[in-house]
Amino acid sequence: MKKKLSLLIVALMAGALFAACSKQAEAPAPAPAPVAAPAPAAPAIVVGLDDNFPPMGFKDEKNELVGFDIDLAKEAGKRLGVTVKFKPIDWSAKEAELNGKRVDVLWNGLTITEERKANILFTTPYLENRQIIVVIDKSPLKTKTDLKGKVVGVQDGSSAIDAVQKDAATAKSIKELKKFGDNVTALMDLSTGRLDALVVDEVVGRYYTAKKPGEYRVLEENFGTEDYGVGTRKDDTDLMAKLQKAMDDMKQDGTAAAISTKWFGKDIIKK
Repeated sequence: MKKKLSLLIVALMAGALFAACSKQAEAPAPAPAPVAAPAPAAPAIVVGLDDNFPPMGFKDEKNELVGFDIDLAKEAGKRLGVTVKFKPIDWSAKEAELNGKRVDVLWNGLTITEERKANILFTTPYLENRQIIVVIDKSPLKTKTDLKGKVVGVQDGSSAIDAVQKDAATAKSIKELKKFGDNVTALMDLSTGRLDALVVDEVVGRYYTAKKPGEYRVLEENFGTEDYGVGTRKDDTDLMAKLQKAMDDMKQDGTAAAISTKWFGKDIIKK
């Protein structure tokens, strides 16, 4: 009996030893494959614009944002290695949008003025513009003097307001300087007789009047010449330096001229 008990104990001990050896011999479980870290997001700049300002920036028939300034901004973004995001804003509140850091850049037919320089850092001019006077073709108006006692439209927040007001004699003679959210609405009021004339950026006015030949007429007199520039916050000097270099390079290598020809039929870039 003792002998059988001894043999049983030996067998049990051998089994335990074998099991222990088997566990030691098992290969360790493979470590889980490392999860690839997500690629860092490309840096981006947000461009504030009026998306109803053809041919500078507007929605086409496919509801896609297109335009001369849109193409320029996209090309500059490529050269800076950043993603350009476009944000439609209330153009009359553009300085608040910029300095409130809701947008990084203003790029949409932005006129360089001494007043704006107090709050905006500008590139050198890339386009020259005039503030023209548009009337319906059958209008009797021929000169700025004829605006006396008339209702004249302008886009709210645009440099057209300053241009008219700087001409003190004309501004005083006008019955009402009526402000609109956009030039499309203003032109509709002009066509229906609720306005006598519209003061508007030449690049915009010529674009619209060319679409409806025989409906509008541009007076020979205007409210002066001005320059377009790209604007950033006053303290955003690094971004401004990069934008300026991109613009200079685009002018030099002919890219800006090609974009101008696409939208205006000729090179009107200011060198």
